[in-house]
Amino acid sequence: MKNPSKPAFISSLLIFLFLFSACLPSTIAQEVEDEREFDYVEGSKKGPSHWGEIREEWAHCKNGCMQSPIDLSSRRVKIMPKLGELKRSYKPFNATLKNRGHDIAVKWVGDGVGSIQINGTDYFLKQGHWHSPSEHSINGRRYDLELHMVRETQDPSVKKIAVVGLFYKIGQPDAFISKLTLSNLVSITDKMEERNIGVIDPAEIKMVGKKYYRYMGSLTTPPCTEGVIWTIDKMITTVSREQVKLLREAVHDYAEMNARPIQPLNNREIQLYDPHPKRF
Repeated sequence: MKNPSKPAFISSLLIFLFLFSACLPSTIAQEVEDEREFDYVEGSKKGPSHWGEIREEWAHCKNGCMQSPIDLSSRRVKIMPKLGELKRSYKPFNATLKNRGHDIAVKWVGDGVGSIQINGTDYFLKQGHWHSPSEHSINGRRYDLELHMVRETQDPSVKKIAVVGLFYKIGQPDAFISKLTLSNLVSITDKMEERNIGVIDPAEIKMVGKKYYRYMGSLTTPPCTEGVIWTIDKMITTVSREQVKLLREAVHDYAEMNARPIQPLNNREIQLYDPHPKRF
């Protein structure tokens, strides 16, 4: 028996892609690692409201129609029980810890660490970094911390990016962050310093993937390139106040609160994967 929902889903996807095809770049530019040209200070000439004016190639930060982060409002969410559980395939792999000035990033070397599959395409894990407070919000609420796990396709000619996000609220310490902070983070005092931290297993990050949000957006730092597939775990994990403090104190003073302001939705669809939606 054919699945009657499949043609409707394909039609919906085609319409969605058509509506926003003008925003999609042919290639995806990487986020800027040298943060000296921008900051997060309200009212600053290098602040978020001026990112799009600083460099020509950062124009999306001002003129883009699919910018991130956004508010994941319940009244805008479309429940999609057929999207499928988020499946990850990871293994321990060599990593470095880098203080990028505007955030702290764990970077895995090569593609051997593993990937996730979205719409039949494999996205390989490259790095993870934190924003405090969270950049995305749920019904107007921002959380204490947000992790971004950045993934890329292997084709160098048409590089595509998918980011998986995870929210934290104050509570019990996070074991994965503890492993990084206790042995390495405190000692990285020079901004832009990168240090080998040995084998790190990303599977230790507390992501569930049984319910998640998905939408089309952008990088949240310059050049704010669009065409990024965002997947945000609906489960909220915990982090201690001390851990948030360590992540904030390690970066430049202007980036202690390194969350870009919420961006307009512009009629984009926010999907929510829920295999067992409530029936009224």
